[in-house]
Amino acid sequence: MHATFHDLKDKTVFITGGGSGIGAALTDGFLAQGARVGFVGRSDATAFCDEMEAKHGTRPHFVECDITDTAALKAAIVEIADTLGPIQIAVNNAANDQRHETLSVDEEFWDWSQAINLKAYFFGCQAAIESMQKAGGGVIVNFSSISYMMGNEGYPAYTTANGGITAMTRSLAREFGRDNIRVNALAPGWVMTDKQKEMWVTPEALDGMLDRQCLKRPIEPEDIVGATLFLASDASRMMTGQLMVVDGGVVTTG
Repeated sequence: MHATFHDLKDKTVFITGGGSGIGAALTDGFLAQGARVGFVGRSDATAFCDEMEAKHGTRPHFVECDITDTAALKAAIVEIADTLGPIQIAVNNAANDQRHETLSVDEEFWDWSQAINLKAYFFGCQAAIESMQKAGGGVIVNFSSISYMMGNEGYPAYTTANGGITAMTRSLAREFGRDNIRVNALAPGWVMTDKQKEMWVTPEALDGMLDRQCLKRPIEPEDIVGATLFLASDASRMMTGQLMVVDGGVVTTG
């Protein structure tokens, strides 16, 4: 059970990667608040949309889209706004933390990593802002990660993008505050999505992360929903340009 944010009812929400992992939990969470949700993803999400419609009585609007294709991403946002109403809340969640070594990275891999982990965030914000200006304001939540704050090795292109997301968030907050648009970033810790479990979670790695956490339990996708709803709602109406961390107490800010 999550807190109820009454102002989210009937708001139009756009989410990248909203059909799996943390994104699916976010779609579920916003629908539970009575919001209208549209999302993009690379894989067919018909079954997930069926599940959400059965659960909430409202079907999310899904557009199949590769977010590294900027024209397709912008077209998807326009389609969702035309179908559900101007975007009032945008959540840039989709990312890829493919492991890699610095000396093995070539230009093609670097460009791909920045395209999915940073460029798509910028142009997603750009298109959402245009819709929010028409709506008289809005909220953007950009997902970053604690990985760059920890100085983690094993994915330097990804951590570089994470740092860029936080910097971009602050600049956009300053530029578009005059339009009543708030822009914040949210940095999760190591969230136990199906993908993480399949590819990188081992008992030893998980024990190592739990040792770093103040709270000694794994972080699940649902643990990220409440903070996102808070940042999207009027409960945080005077918060912008900020980074919120949800990691069980690994890093500290301030």
